[in-house]
Amino acid sequence: MTIRLGSMAVSSILLRYVAFAVIATLANLGAQRIVLSLGEGVAIFVAAVFWGTLVGLVVKYMLDKRWIFADHSTGLANHGRKFSLYTAMGIVTTAIFWGSETLFWLLWKTDLMRETGAVLGLGIGYFVKFRLDRRYVFTDGPALGAGGR
Repeated sequence: MTIRLGSMAVSSILLRYVAFAVIATLANLGAQRIVLSLGEGVAIFVAAVFWGTLVGLVVKYMLDKRWIFADHSTGLANHGRKFSLYTAMGIVTTAIFWGSETLFWLLWKTDLMRETGAVLGLGIGYFVKFRLDRRYVFTDGPALGAGGR
């Protein structure tokens, strides 16, 4: 059985969302690795997490806007408003991601476990973020209807 939201099947949206989460996660971790290659220490770690998060956020916004929420709106003001809301919805979910990644780093102090914590935190965060974005950011997209309900 396939549930439909507007013109898209839920299974199609789910597959896209997961694929885009993977793409954004890889972009995030790639940016982190670049920053981490510049040195060691707490400042480098914090910079790596910050830049990775920013890169992942921009990539995910661009993909979600078009391919998940079918938002074809244009204009700097509109993009600015939606990106601001999208970012605000991401504050809590970013805390989940950062907390998980940092906890794994503090417990095991290896890149593999840090990235494992990041992937776990991002997965949980993306699940929560989808629900927030659907309800508060992309409220007028044809795929989800008014209010994203």
